[in-house]
Amino acid sequence: MNVTTIIFFLAVVVGTLAITYSAAKRTVNARDFYAAGHRLTGLQNGWAIAGDYMSAASFLGITGTIAMYGFDGFFYAIGFLVSYLVMLYLVAEPLHNLGTYTLADAIAVRFDSPLLRGVIALNTLTITIFYMIAQLVGAGALIHLLLDIDYASAVMIVGGLMTIYVVFGGMVATSWVQIIKAILLLASTLLVSLIVLSRFHWNLLEMFAAVKAHSPLGERFLEPGNEFVNPLETISLHLALIFGTAGLPHIVARFFTVKDAVTTRRSVVTATWVVGSFYLMTIFLGFGASVFVGWEQIRMGENGGNLSVPLLAYALGGDFLMAYLTAVAFATILAVVTGLVMSASSAFAHDLYANVLRRGMASENEQVTAAQCSSIGVGVISIVLAIGAQNMNVAILVSLTFAMAASANLPLILLTLYWRRFTTTGALAGIFTGLLSSVILVMLGPYVMNPVDGLIRADTMFPLANPGIVSIPLGFLGAVLGTLLSREPGGCARYEQMLLRAHTGGRS
Repeated sequence: MNVTTIIFFLAVVVGTLAITYSAAKRTVNARDFYAAGHRLTGLQNGWAIAGDYMSAASFLGITGTIAMYGFDGFFYAIGFLVSYLVMLYLVAEPLHNLGTYTLADAIAVRFDSPLLRGVIALNTLTITIFYMIAQLVGAGALIHLLLDIDYASAVMIVGGLMTIYVVFGGMVATSWVQIIKAILLLASTLLVSLIVLSRFHWNLLEMFAAVKAHSPLGERFLEPGNEFVNPLETISLHLALIFGTAGLPHIVARFFTVKDAVTTRRSVVTATWVVGSFYLMTIFLGFGASVFVGWEQIRMGENGGNLSVPLLAYALGGDFLMAYLTAVAFATILAVVTGLVMSASSAFAHDLYANVLRRGMASENEQVTAAQCSSIGVGVISIVLAIGAQNMNVAILVSLTFAMAASANLPLILLTLYWRRFTTTGALAGIFTGLLSSVILVMLGPYVMNPVDGLIRADTMFPLANPGIVSIPLGFLGAVLGTLLSREPGGCARYEQMLLRAHTGGRS
């Protein structure tokens, strides 16, 4: 811990609180709180989507994985990036045209079922809380190691800040925190990448030769198979990453912060360029860490290589650059968890409270109050669970989050949009099948059954760390069987009405 680090961290906190104060004055009704008044431009929302998506796992985890395993580490970046093509071509515009604030809004246009809306809301809360715990555990470990603050206190600091942003600033504050964080993250990544390249005289071939020489993997460093020995593991991971993103509730919520489908499309295109640029530069960060920090130091350090970025910054620019990079990592965590709290509070207040419990009779002031109270509740629950999960493998939670989103939410979204025969029973069956199968298979997999080394595939009831290759088909199978075994009078007429609105934005 040094003065420079403290100054940068305080700057992040003061800056984000100033954004929240400004946003609070512009948050006057439910539309402002839930969806920033639908006023964001495509450029702004694209940067906000990128800021919501590029988590500390991306910034710290992928860099460390590339530094240790080379080519296999980049598999994560590929999966994260390709997922935006699924959103762009299949999901983004139809969901924007159907929904108002949440995923359940969009589904309710076709299926007017309070039970289904409630189940979707509970599923959203489950996914966001799991994902939030993973982020808070990572935040606690990072701040504890860098600022010498007690782990529990670090988690409470981050949890308290994220709750303040949402309670007082709503989606307006959340969006601008994410936009500024994305700009800071991209700028810092570019800065370090340029420094790394300059050390190799701007010659990529020289960089490749250096990492092969410094890594004990040698020539294999640039080849696949160092981390993922089982090809099915690679396929399963990619399925979860590619299809899970389109089902993440906090990403789906960003489709409702713009005014029309054209702006939605521009948002996703902008986010794709930002995210793609960022993940491309993680190669330079990972290779630079392998050479300038050292493979052994990264591998023997705490948190499985997650501190490779701060260590690289220290090796290249001393205390100042390390303090700047760690502050950006802190801002990254704040932005992501704020988006998660926003998504969870919207699901509770708008879906469960306003539309299920109050049957659409809640006033805007009631909804905003309920959302603010639920934000506090979600924040407290997440903080308590994250403190209790200090020694838990965060990879379990991240793996489970993407698997649940891909297995439970994606079948619901795609079949609602594109299958005329789909029924409410099929939707419920798909959600429960996908959710339960992903949770059970993770519990039976190597992360839980063999916590010492999740890469070992022996002595586990389910051999894969990520269950996507099994749980995603099961989610679709449950939805199809539930539909074929049920009937829904008037379903075709509602589908035609939904189809018109989904693809034109018009109301029938």
